[in-house]
Amino acid sequence: MNSTTAATLTGSAVAASGWRGLVADWSSDRQAFHVSWGKAMMWIFLLSDIFIFSCFLTGYMTVRVSTTVAWPNPSEVFALHVGGADVPLLLIAIMTFVLISSSGTMAMAVNFAYRGDRVNAATLMLVTATFGELFVGMQAFEWSKLILEEGVRPWGNPMGAAQFGAAFFMITGFHGLHVSAGVVLLFAVAFKLIRGDYDKAGNYQVVEIVGLYWHFVDLVWVFIFALFYLW
Repeated sequence: MNSTTAATLTGSAVAASGWRGLVADWSSDRQAFHVSWGKAMMWIFLLSDIFIFSCFLTGYMTVRVSTTVAWPNPSEVFALHVGGADVPLLLIAIMTFVLISSSGTMAMAVNFAYRGDRVNAATLMLVTATFGELFVGMQAFEWSKLILEEGVRPWGNPMGAAQFGAAFFMITGFHGLHVSAGVVLLFAVAFKLIRGDYDKAGNYQVVEIVGLYWHFVDLVWVFIFALFYLW
C-alpha cells in the first residue's frame, strides 16, 4: 500500500468517525455539540427570534428614515402628565427598570437552583414573573393611552407618519407576547420546583434554560428602547 492510498484511507476513517460521532450525538436524545438538548434547542429558538426581531427593527429604521411625513416625537407621545406637567418617557423608564431588574432576580434564581436550593430558586422565579406581569400591565396601559386618547391605529396616526402605529404595535406587541409567554413559563417551572419534580434527577438545568429565554427578552427590549423611544 503506497502513501497516497494510506492517506486516503486515513482521511476516510476520520470522516466516518466524525459523521458517526455527529449521528450518535443527535440520536442519543441527550446532548449535541457537548451541551444538553434543552439548552441547544433554546439557543436555536433564540437564534430564530434574533432574525425576526432584526427584520422588524430593520424595517422600522428603513421606514423611519425614508418617510416624508414628520415622525412623532417619542418624548411627547410617551410623556405622562404628573403634577401638572408632562414628564417625557417616565412610563418607559419605569418599564425598562422593572424588566432589567427582573434579569437580576432571574440570574440569582439560576444560582440558587444549581446550589440545590429549590425554595429560594422558585421564590426568585416568582419575583421575576411578577416583574414580567408589571411590565406587561404597564405596556397595556401604554397601548390603551395611545389608542383611546391619541387615536393611534396600526393603519393611521393623527400625530404624523401613518407608519408609526404599525411599527409601534407590531414591535412592542411581538415583544410583549414574548414577555407574557415567559411569565407563564416562569410560573410553571417555579411550581414544579416547589413541588420537587426536579429533585429525583438532581438536574435543575431547566432553570438556566428559562433564564436564557428571559435574558434574551430583556436584551431585545434594550434595542427597542434605544431605537424606538430614544431615537
